[in-house]
Amino acid sequence: MGKNNEGSDEVFLSLDDDVPAQPVTKAKSKVVKKEKQEDRPEENNTILDAEVLDTTIIKDFRGKFEVAWPLMGMDCPDCASKAMGALSYLNHVSDAKVSATTGEVRFELDVEKGSAAEVSSVLRSLGHAPDVVHQELLGVQAREVAHRNNIAVAKLEQLLKRQPGILDAEVNDDGRILIQVIAETPSDLANMRDESLLHVLGQPPRYSAARSDRIRPDQWRLIGGGIAVPILLVVLLAELAGLSEMIIAAIAIPGLLIGGAQMFREGLSSLKNRQMGFQVLTSLAVIGAGILGMWEEALIVAILVAFTAHLEGDALKKAREAMQGGLDRLPRTARRVEQSTPIEVSKISKISISLPMAAPITPTHQQVPICKDDDVIPIDLVRIGDILEIRSGELIPADGIIIEGKGSLDKAPLTGESVPVEVGEGDSIEAGLVLAKGPVLLKVTAIGKDTRLSGLIDAVHSFKEVPPRIQGSLEKFTAIWVPFVLFGAFAVWYFMFPDDWKIILLLWVVSCPCALLLATPVPHAAALSHAAQRGVIVRGGDIFERLAKVNHVLLDKTGTLTSGRPKIGEVICAKGQRKDSILQIAAGLEQRSSHPYALSVLEYSTSKNIQPTKITKLQDIDGGVEGEYGSSKVAFVRANSKDKIMKDAEQSIQDAFELALNAGHGASVLIKDNNIIALFTFIHDDTRKGSESLVPEFYSRHINVEIISGDQQRAVDEFARQIGLPKNAAHGELDPERKVKWVEGRSQTHITMMVGDGFNDAAALAVADVGVAVGTGESVNLEAADILIPSDDPRMLTEMIDLARKAQRTLSQNLLLSVGITLALVFAVINQMYDQLWVGVLIHEASVILVIFNGARLAQNGQMWPLLKSTFLSLYTETIEAFKALKQRLIQKRASSS
Repeated sequence: MGKNNEGSDEVFLSLDDDVPAQPVTKAKSKVVKKEKQEDRPEENNTILDAEVLDTTIIKDFRGKFEVAWPLMGMDCPDCASKAMGALSYLNHVSDAKVSATTGEVRFELDVEKGSAAEVSSVLRSLGHAPDVVHQELLGVQAREVAHRNNIAVAKLEQLLKRQPGILDAEVNDDGRILIQVIAETPSDLANMRDESLLHVLGQPPRYSAARSDRIRPDQWRLIGGGIAVPILLVVLLAELAGLSEMIIAAIAIPGLLIGGAQMFREGLSSLKNRQMGFQVLTSLAVIGAGILGMWEEALIVAILVAFTAHLEGDALKKAREAMQGGLDRLPRTARRVEQSTPIEVSKISKISISLPMAAPITPTHQQVPICKDDDVIPIDLVRIGDILEIRSGELIPADGIIIEGKGSLDKAPLTGESVPVEVGEGDSIEAGLVLAKGPVLLKVTAIGKDTRLSGLIDAVHSFKEVPPRIQGSLEKFTAIWVPFVLFGAFAVWYFMFPDDWKIILLLWVVSCPCALLLATPVPHAAALSHAAQRGVIVRGGDIFERLAKVNHVLLDKTGTLTSGRPKIGEVICAKGQRKDSILQIAAGLEQRSSHPYALSVLEYSTSKNIQPTKITKLQDIDGGVEGEYGSSKVAFVRANSKDKIMKDAEQSIQDAFELALNAGHGASVLIKDNNIIALFTFIHDDTRKGSESLVPEFYSRHINVEIISGDQQRAVDEFARQIGLPKNAAHGELDPERKVKWVEGRSQTHITMMVGDGFNDAAALAVADVGVAVGTGESVNLEAADILIPSDDPRMLTEMIDLARKAQRTLSQNLLLSVGITLALVFAVINQMYDQLWVGVLIHEASVILVIFNGARLAQNGQMWPLLKSTFLSLYTETIEAFKALKQRLIQKRASSS
């Protein structure tokens, strides 16, 4: 529907297969005159005009909600851009984002000003119906509900669409009521939906997954194309037989109307929504070819658009499936075996609803079953305590405890480990992870935003929508290119080919920038998904752009090349000091620290059954921590041979320190009242597997490597020697501030990547061109770095660089392919190398499909042909399914009419 302005003539089209596509105008607040008594159906003595009721219902709701749902046919950024343009005219929609990469719409909905169904109707008219499972409302019949609300059955769908959180409604011939609800429904909005349906239905709503009898827009496209094929053959035979133009036109025109029906509808909807889409251009091309009497060419274009548009959409759908995994989403449905304690109606959130013509309902403590047992339900209907079945390979929809069965859990997104973890009865599993092997029965303990990994899932999902920087340049280019070609085509016709206005149609068809706009988002989304499947989280496509150009890597030793868990070598006490007291003070100082040395001290003390003593006024200082022990000042700091306090230490401590340095060990000292009372040495025998080969691998990729560390210089030098790094590339005794300055200096002359733990090195990570944090996905600070690697294998760094460079190569290939084909087609048209519209359409659509698969193969280990094969196979099978659906629909229509 249009904007909520008085007198607005903005209209949108309804594409319901059993309702003629007629403009639907926004209801006005004034009272509509009642119908004459004799014009009303016998089943209702008084009928409320649905438009007046609709407006009343809308005004009764309050609140703004962020909502999202997947879309059909969302196969290019240009389509997404035009869909967002159409939504901009709806005053109850804000912050709308339509993504071709994920194939979904996301926006803020103001339920006071309009409904979600209104938004869905606009998108459906553009060919983007909601890709959401239908839910049957159990225990009710359409005739009874219509009678209850004093409206005709024909108006019931409109009434249901006015309810909050409902995208579409369908009344079947047998009286069943089906609805589609928002895939990601906020809990408050879900309560509004259930409460409003309670008033409309006269009973609490019960849901069950169901199959819609309605033929989808993509199925109509396939049906039209399938019917047009034999008509094209007849037209070709008629031309060979030399039949008259009138007869050929009489045969071809029905084929064009049927074969291009969906294309014409979407093209007309684009114009109604003030958008110039590809369907508009191809519709004009078909109409122009018909005017010129080129019926076979017009039919070929209509058939090609029908089938190639489906291929394009299915290609991107399979590309999205190939990109799935890696902790980026929760499933939209769940398989519930047993319901928890039923919800009481009185506990549903109360909202003000005015349905003056409906029978009043008094809320009671009646128990509300949500759906049938062992059924697939929307994720927002899952409740704590429900029993869900999770099968092999499925995403886990909610946090819970396994109560039956055993299997294995893919924890790669959290730990980087490729080997699944065995799970069984009593084990907890988290929403968003994949059950590699099952099945299991899960008792739900948390849902939605309350799940353990919810924040991480939201972050990963949003990162996939961050476009590479080049995408902005391409969109600016197409913003100039499209109008240039649209108007330039008239100039070419006027000055070069004044007798052949078909040249305008040819240029319009071949210049649509669909392939160009898909050149960058698909490979980057595929690369991000591939990384996520390995447990690596990358904050958007622009990070991959920078990562591909990195030529200088700075590595923090502790936690990156080592596990960060050194062992205590020796504890050397000064004369007159007891070791037990020394350990008590050291443990007391370090008990609030997360530094690797602190953890080693605490573990060592625990192993000796030593409890930390109470230290007051704890605070971090340069190189360590200090506090007060009784009336004395104590500190535990990194040992430094240049410090005066070390030079004044006892000879035994100085000798032990020198031995530690020569052995490449670390050392810290315990100070009391400005005197060293003990020396702790730390043995770094925790080098991570793969560290020795990391430096040669970087060198083979023409990347320089340096180590920057806070450890003693001689310890860093010894470690560098062990992994094959020259001494001049190892820099020790750097505090966090000096690390930042060092990284800033390198970043002035190189494209730098800083690798650290994400906490102590957060500032250094921030100033590098690419910051990489190594840690676990459950605890690491996502804001600290551009990339998070949970793996213990440092070679994952080179894998990510290789992936980024592959993504950039694929991007370059796609750009060359899309721009090259477009320019070649324009050149061929202007030089009259061909003049068939269908040739341009075929090559244009083929380039789009090729660009999609070329990018998607990054998520499939370079495998593109299996995707191509499955896509063309699905075209055949889905065409057959579409005709079966049409046959079934016709049988139902005939049965209901009789």
